[in-house]
This record gives sequence, C-alpha cells and structure tokens, in this order.
Amino acid sequence: MTYDVAVVGLGGMGSAILAHCAWRGASVIGLEQFPRGHALGASSGKSRLIRKAYFEDPAYVPLLHRAYELWHELERESGKDILRITGLLTVGPEGSEIIAGTRRAAREHGLPIELLERREINARYPTLRLQPGEVGIFEPEGGVLKPEEAIEAHLKTAAAAGGEMRFAVGVEKWEASSGGFEVKLEEGSHVSARALVLSLGPWLQQELSGLGIPLRIQRNVQAWFTPAVNAYAGDRFPPFLLNRTGLPAPLYGFPDLGDGVKAAFHGFGETTEAQHLNREVDMARDVAPLVRAMDGWMPGAAAAFREAKPCMYALTPDQHFIIDRHPQHPKLVLCGGFSGHGFKFAPVIGEIVADLALEGGSQHEIGFLSLRRFGRKEPDASTI
Repeated sequence: MTYDVAVVGLGGMGSAILAHCAWRGASVIGLEQFPRGHALGASSGKSRLIRKAYFEDPAYVPLLHRAYELWHELERESGKDILRITGLLTVGPEGSEIIAGTRRAAREHGLPIELLERREINARYPTLRLQPGEVGIFEPEGGVLKPEEAIEAHLKTAAAAGGEMRFAVGVEKWEASSGGFEVKLEEGSHVSARALVLSLGPWLQQELSGLGIPLRIQRNVQAWFTPAVNAYAGDRFPPFLLNRTGLPAPLYGFPDLGDGVKAAFHGFGETTEAQHLNREVDMARDVAPLVRAMDGWMPGAAAAFREAKPCMYALTPDQHFIIDRHPQHPKLVLCGGFSGHGFKFAPVIGEIVADLALEGGSQHEIGFLSLRRFGRKEPDASTI
C-alpha cells in the first residue's frame, strides 16, 4: 500500500499533523522511534504556556488565534480538558525585550492586556518580591496546556479518522521514488508514501545540517516544588514569565496545579545532541539556581524539591520555527526548530503541514518560517 502521507515523529507536532491529515480523509501513517506515551522528546512536562501577545514576533499572533480555536475543537472532539485559561503574569524592566515585545504584539493585533505598575502587582500578589524598575503585564487570555493529554488526544482522534501509527520503530533512511518516497525502517520493512513529513524535534538536526542550517540542541531542566504557603495555588496565582536582570535567562513557571509549583529557565543550558542528552539531574548544577531565582521572586514557592526533568530545545539560528517544503523535494515537508516556544502552536502547525503535504500550499501566512530566510542550500544527501 502507498499512503498519501507518512509522518515521521509523533510528538506534539507530529501527532497533530497525523490527526489533521486523517481528518481530511487522507490515508496517513505515523512512525515513532519511541513507545507510545514516552517522555524522551521535547513535548512532555505536565504543562506548557500558551499566550497571544507574542513578544518573539507579532507575526505569530494570527497563528495563535487559530491555535486557540483548534485546541478547543480538539477538546470537543476528544472529550478531554487540554487548555485551561488562567491569565499570564509577565514581569520585567520597562524596556526589556519581553515587556516591550509583548506590548508591541498586543498593540498591533488589538489584544487585551493590563499594564501593571509595581504597586499594582504587589496589591494583587503581595508575596512577590519585585526589584526597582520592574513593571508587569497581565494577559487574561494566557493559559496552560497539558502536553501529554494533547498528544494522546491527537493520536486517538487520528486513529478514529482512519490514521495508522507504529511506535517503537526507528527510521533508517528515506529515498525519493517515482511515486513519492520510500521510508526504510530499522527492522527492515518499508513504508511507501506520496508525501513525507519529517517532524523529528531535536532529531531533525542531521537533516537540516545537510541543507546548511545549524540546529543547536540545548539541555534545559524543569523542576517541581512543594510550596510552603497557599499563595501559589492554581486558583490564586497565574503562570508567570520573569525577565529579570541578573538571572541566567528568563524564568517561567506555573502555580501548583496538583503537581507542585513548576519552574524553569527559558533557554539556559548546555549544548548537546538528542541521542546523547544527559537525563540525570544534578541538584547543585540544575536545581539550586532555580531555587535561588524562585526565592528572590516567589518566596516559599520552592520550599521542598519534588522532581526535575531535562528537556530539549531545538534552536534555529534566529530561534524561529522551520515549516517548509524541502528545496529538492516539494512533497517532503520539514517541520522543526521550535526553539522552546512551539508547543502551543501544535494544532495550527498540524493544519499547516497537512496543507503543504496534501495541497502544496497553505492559506496561513508562514513565509517568515520558511527555509528561504537562511538561504537555501543543496542538501548533501537524502537520508536521515
């Protein structure tokens, strides 16, 4: 059998791509190197932020509008609670990149935000420790996603629509053929498809290097703590993003939603490779800096350590996504480089990549995410 689409990688993005292809009636198969429900990629960790006032680039905001719609559709289709609107508190110096960028995105797209002076932040959240010159933004449409539940919901709805999937099967290589693509699996079998999607997360590094595009893999540690006070319960305190001078990177986190208070630095860690990620947590190196940062921001929030988990950021040179067709193979779609801020877009990326694989183009404005911004280069080889 030759499938309409084969999707390699069934994490946050691949599961959404599989679902959107299946929902359109296409014959589609998804291939995943790890067992179903694994936590070895970039799309786990119990919670992910979602927000619309996007400081990274206002061009993402239309995609976010659609992502919110599709998350709600997935909830209706699956019967699962995946997106929780909580609001988001962002704090930093007035002229910092995150504060200025959030205000710019809100202004350009008419998004509701509340600008908070220091005294107003203290009035709402009296336990917080603010530094001179820090201001806040409260985004009422910010919220929390459940990544594991989201992936499983996409997989289940894909299967209900006829999508096939295989887990714990590695891909050895892919080759272009007269009818599309042949995908050779490590256990010796082949899959034939008219279109191929590589949604490999950090494992896209080798494919992009063949196109002359470096993808840097960074080890980032997220940690959970039992708070000593009730001020940081999920019904009293919002998720947060702190851009503070003196921290190694912006600090983000979540209130206690049942698993403790979660905290991590956004984009701070050693460079590694996906297949060689150090999954052991070192308390002095990985956890202690987070505790110090939290004590200076949310006293009592990190009172007792519960657990920690390394994750991977797949960082493009400009830290924007890559969603594009391969320069030599228009029916091969490359999807990756989500740089630590991509999960919230998963359903709209599923829609976009289904467009590219099945229709050859998308009505969504994704030019700013194309390979052209790096200067397209002939690949060294068509293997992964």
